[in-house]
Amino acid sequence: MALTLYGMSKSRALRSIWAAEEIGIDYEHVPTSFTGESKAPEYLALNPNGRVPTLVDGDLVLFESMAINLYLAKKYGGALYPDNPADEARAIQWSIWGLSEIEPLQMELVVNVLMRSKEDQDQAAMQGAAKALQRPLKVLDGVLDDRPYLLGDTFSIADLNLAAVMALLAMVKHDYSEHSNVKRWADACYGRPSYAAARAKD
Repeated sequence: MALTLYGMSKSRALRSIWAAEEIGIDYEHVPTSFTGESKAPEYLALNPNGRVPTLVDGDLVLFESMAINLYLAKKYGGALYPDNPADEARAIQWSIWGLSEIEPLQMELVVNVLMRSKEDQDQAAMQGAAKALQRPLKVLDGVLDDRPYLLGDTFSIADLNLAAVMALLAMVKHDYSEHSNVKRWADACYGRPSYAAARAKD
């Protein structure tokens, strides 16, 4: 089997596992933690960053989840990947937007809610992050006002990539239901069988 994906669903590797499951490609999943296993010499030979995920497809070795997902969708994903340059650019745009506009703020919540005791949580930082998230969520809500998905009527890699980044918001029980279009879109994304299959991986 030529295609191998390293990582665990309880890490950013979930994003790429979800993409592989959505595409339905035959791949070998190698459960790799973001602590000890990703620091082993044999893994560092593939990904010198010592992080997950990593994709090996024949002679190609890729790291960074968004790059992996865009590659998988373009090479194997058929209609999951846009068929024109404008939508391709928008898919890349929304993938980067999730990393730049959502992820830094949601990580304030993740660190405090999932990695600290109640007594050690920085409530001011959490409140600040929750407040700051309102701006990008409002932007996303507006974009989704006249369409079910980011690029139009069909679920695409743009939706998968952004929803995969935002999955951590659900894990920390951040309520964004006031942004009704975002809630509708997110529910549709997370309701896909491929997401459940990815979450079930080690």
